[in-house]
Amino acid sequence: MGFLLDWLHFCCSSRRKIYYLHRRYKFMNRIEKQISRFRGWLPRKPMKLDKETLPDLEENDCYTAPFSQQRIHHFIIHNKDTFFNNATRSRIVHHILQRVKYEEGKNKIGLNRLLSNGSYEAAFPLHEGSYRSKNSIKTHGAENHRHLLYECWASWGVWYKYQPLDLVRRYFGEKIGLYFAWLGWYTGMLFPAAFIGLFVFLYGVTTLNHCQVSKEVCQATDIIMCPICDKYCPFMRLSDSCIYAKVTHLFDNGATVFFAVFMAVWATVFLEFWKRRRAVIAYDWDLIDWEEEEEEIRPQFEAKYSKKERMNPISGKPEPYQAFADKCSRLIVSASGIFFMICVVIAAVFGIVIYRVVTVSTFAAFKWALIRNNSQVATTGTAVCINFCIIMLLNVLYEKVALFLTNLEQPRTESEWENSFTLKMFLFQFVNLNSSTFYIAFFLGRFTGHPGAYLRLINRWRLEECHPSGCLIDLCMQMGIIMVLKQTWNNFMELGYPLIQNWWTRRKLRQEYGTQRKTSFPQWEKDYNLQPMNAYGLFDEYLEMILQFGFTTIFVAAFPLAPLLALLNNIIEIRLDAYKFVTQWRRPLASRAKDIGIWYGILEGIGILSVITNAFVIAVTSDFIPRLVYAYKYGPCAGQGEAGQKCMVGYVNASLSVFLVSDFENRSEPTSNGSEFSGSPLKYCRYRDYRDPPHSPVPYGYTLQFWHVLAARLAFIIVFEHLVFCIKHLISYLIPDLPKDLRDRMRREKYLIQEMMYEAELERLQKERKERKKNGKSYHNEWP
Repeated sequence: MGFLLDWLHFCCSSRRKIYYLHRRYKFMNRIEKQISRFRGWLPRKPMKLDKETLPDLEENDCYTAPFSQQRIHHFIIHNKDTFFNNATRSRIVHHILQRVKYEEGKNKIGLNRLLSNGSYEAAFPLHEGSYRSKNSIKTHGAENHRHLLYECWASWGVWYKYQPLDLVRRYFGEKIGLYFAWLGWYTGMLFPAAFIGLFVFLYGVTTLNHCQVSKEVCQATDIIMCPICDKYCPFMRLSDSCIYAKVTHLFDNGATVFFAVFMAVWATVFLEFWKRRRAVIAYDWDLIDWEEEEEEIRPQFEAKYSKKERMNPISGKPEPYQAFADKCSRLIVSASGIFFMICVVIAAVFGIVIYRVVTVSTFAAFKWALIRNNSQVATTGTAVCINFCIIMLLNVLYEKVALFLTNLEQPRTESEWENSFTLKMFLFQFVNLNSSTFYIAFFLGRFTGHPGAYLRLINRWRLEECHPSGCLIDLCMQMGIIMVLKQTWNNFMELGYPLIQNWWTRRKLRQEYGTQRKTSFPQWEKDYNLQPMNAYGLFDEYLEMILQFGFTTIFVAAFPLAPLLALLNNIIEIRLDAYKFVTQWRRPLASRAKDIGIWYGILEGIGILSVITNAFVIAVTSDFIPRLVYAYKYGPCAGQGEAGQKCMVGYVNASLSVFLVSDFENRSEPTSNGSEFSGSPLKYCRYRDYRDPPHSPVPYGYTLQFWHVLAARLAFIIVFEHLVFCIKHLISYLIPDLPKDLRDRMRREKYLIQEMMYEAELERLQKERKERKKNGKSYHNEWP
């Protein structure tokens, strides 16, 4: 009986369980149906291009090899007119035109000479018709490749989609295709950097109310700070800088060190994975085995040194020769010019420093209370804007100087000329753009002395001090303003300037020929009215992105939002450049390239520099190390191995030194005696430093805490640099340059091509043997 009850209980419980499971499955099925219905409203793979509506994007899976007329029977040719794409055909035509002889004479050769002597105004490949169409591309298809590129690449409606790199390469050539491939890869890699940077910023926002340091600054109504400039700057309560202390915490918090390490590793991962990505692109675009032809000597070099010749060891032909002494003397003059221009940059920065020193006193005595109470911020903001204007003006001068110095060196080939010009322009613009940032990061407020013994420029102007909340806020303002203004200006010059020029050209044509006549212009005349591509090719595009990469990595510890700003700019930049290439510029001559050239080495150099600068920013510019030393050595938790917010109690008071007001120099003594704070003249004020009080045996000498902080800063720089460099080298070693599947595909293709060529050659020999037998001819020792 008990067994029967147990069995019934088992059956009932099983049925109940099955019933509940059935209900749960019905509920889950209902949810899955709702989710699938919701997914049906969303586009599938929204970032990928629709290959069904854009069939021209499809690629044939065929093995490729360098074309040879003798082996034309090995190639699959459906139509001889379309076997070579338009980019290749234009390159072939340009190759012929460069070498054709147009008149009897020694140097009467080539299209370039006809352009230089004014016989022709311009020479360029034609666009494939209009980029606009009355019909939809989805219903009627693309009218030409230019129209297709505009619809699926240059249109703002497809900003979120991947780039059709194969179509870009087919229309503009491999060199421009590689630029957009690199730009797209860089933009994609910015997503994790921007996310982590935004997380660091949001971490600072969420922990703002729990930050003990900013709390003490905001509550320090009884701490009176010494004036930050001579005479006109008043005494101020430390609590007046409460908002600046909070803003500083947004960028200088516990996650800053992690973010600096992450960005150093990110730069290495970006470059290593770009090498893998470039290898895949080079394989798909048949650039693996492509080698540049032996470059021709530049006409300027040939004209300069035509009297002195020597035999080329490779070709065995005589060619112009530049003596070693002449080359060295030209390089020395060029290096002197570079050094002089760098001195000009330093002089400009020195002028900005003098402006900041003089203006802070002027703003402190300003009539408007808003500017008077925020004199230091107003000084920093106006100095950054003036610095930006100086940067843009000097860039124009630098381009002319770099062009002059490069031509003075007389490079032998075009690639040597391009590399030399690129290095000079990058060096000039990098120093020009970052010199003031380096000053604010590592020199501002570091060598000012102390109240009563200030260091002065030319024994006249007192050096500028940091804000009571620290120097990091000045560095953040410098980076944020320069980065936003620079990117906005570049985008305007890239698109706005050609748009205005083309609009003005169309307006003149309408006035001269009328609207009806203008629409009937042949394609070459329509293209002629567009803007020519820059004389230096893709140089400006690469330079803009490389300088942005420097901003994103070099001082990223001080401004974690830099990757986010760079990401937003690049999303716009890709479509701006695409729109410019397709609609505003004449079609550039297609050219081949295996990689991005000298720019990769510059990127590696910036990655190494970023490790050093971020180490110094964390150790010297931010308050991370002083807070760490206080928490472990001097705070309430000293000797306990803890470093939480409770261990930072009293840090603000410990980081400020005491100064006797009567010890002020005559020229530094403020006009106010500070009686507005306590009703009587102030006897003491505080300043940021680790110095002994005025009544100690050695007044205003460095305290033991100062030496502990200095030792900790040096130790952090050494440990941080070595650790990050080890991680970078380890990542570089672990990530192979070629993906394994690509290596296997290359080996497989090489094997199949060799086998196919052997079989084709064998088949040809067998056919020849049969023909000889038919004709009654026979040879001994034939193979096979």
